[in-house]
Amino acid sequence: MSTSHFNVRSGRPAVGLSVLALAASLVIALAAVGCGSQAAPHEGGAPPPPEVSVAQVLSKQVRQWDEFTGRVSAVESVELRARVSGYVDRIAYKEGQEVKKGDLLFVIDQRRYRAELNRAQAQLEQARAEARLAQTQDKRAQTLVEAKAISREEFETRRAASTGGDAAVRAAEAAVASAQLDLTFTEVRSPINGRAGRAMVTVGNLASADQTILTSVVSQNPMYVYFESDEQTYLRYNELARKGEREGDKNPVRIGLASETGYPHKGTVDFTDNQVDPTTGTIRARAVVDNADRAFTQGLFARVQLEGSGEFKAMLIDDKAVLTDQDRKYVYVLGDKNAAVRKDVVLGRMIDGLRVVNSGLAPTDKVIVHGVQKVFFPGMPVNPKTIAMGAPAPAPAAPGAAAGAL
Repeated sequence: MSTSHFNVRSGRPAVGLSVLALAASLVIALAAVGCGSQAAPHEGGAPPPPEVSVAQVLSKQVRQWDEFTGRVSAVESVELRARVSGYVDRIAYKEGQEVKKGDLLFVIDQRRYRAELNRAQAQLEQARAEARLAQTQDKRAQTLVEAKAISREEFETRRAASTGGDAAVRAAEAAVASAQLDLTFTEVRSPINGRAGRAMVTVGNLASADQTILTSVVSQNPMYVYFESDEQTYLRYNELARKGEREGDKNPVRIGLASETGYPHKGTVDFTDNQVDPTTGTIRARAVVDNADRAFTQGLFARVQLEGSGEFKAMLIDDKAVLTDQDRKYVYVLGDKNAAVRKDVVLGRMIDGLRVVNSGLAPTDKVIVHGVQKVFFPGMPVNPKTIAMGAPAPAPAAPGAAAGAL
């Protein structure tokens, strides 16, 4: 007892504690060895095949659409200028509003033109009175000359005065019509239906005849879209038209604005220019499109698709499936035993969001679309999930249950 107490107080480890520590270390080592022996088979085996989405090549009747850029233009556009000089007396419209043909827009000071009209009317009355007197004297001279009461010379003088009076009346009538026209021009009216722009002059400013621009009016419905085609495309269109595979005119177009996705607006080509611009090698064309909803405004940028061919059968794939090897394009298709097989392809244009395949695939091929980046070499096994061509990638599978605690 005394020896045992002496060992504890002196700090030396007791024999029982050493045995317990050694036993605990042995248990932990055995547990680690057991866990390592369970994980070893997974680490040494091959990884599972990657999960990919496959879709069968889509084969259907399509039409080719060529893409161009264009600008929106109004069918009618008018710059309103003052037709008589004077100070602007009134602005009779609200800037930016739609107006009808004949609506009053500006009034130029009318007082001077109204006074000119009154003067012309007074001169007309005077001319008519003088003409009536000359006609009366002419008739009397006719009687007197027959009775040899006046000379032939006097008779001719009175006949000339009568003729001159008639001419003076017509001149006065023309002056009245001109004065009335000038008075009418003091009221500036819209010549077309459309939207009026801002007033370029305000009340009190001088407007000079045929010089001062008062405002502009542009028509709203329908609208034009002008675009230019290269000469190769133009020649191809002409060849198709000669073969009867494409209409010569009234070809349909699809139009989209800068803020829109796709081409939601429909129209037709109503004009093609009569010559190719030799400096640019392009020819201008024009499409007409409905604008009842006022989506188009003059000057806007527009994306234009023009029907470029007759209907034909094509093989279509999702562009996400296409890979590049230097100057070659290829895709992976699903082969025997779910192996990824490489096929080189020749591609065409985009149609309805899918890529045309001119050659290299069969209609029965199933193309790897999503997850193709997981395929590292031809012949690699994959885990395919079938989707429709053009469909988005399927949602990833839910993670499995967590492994039980050791």
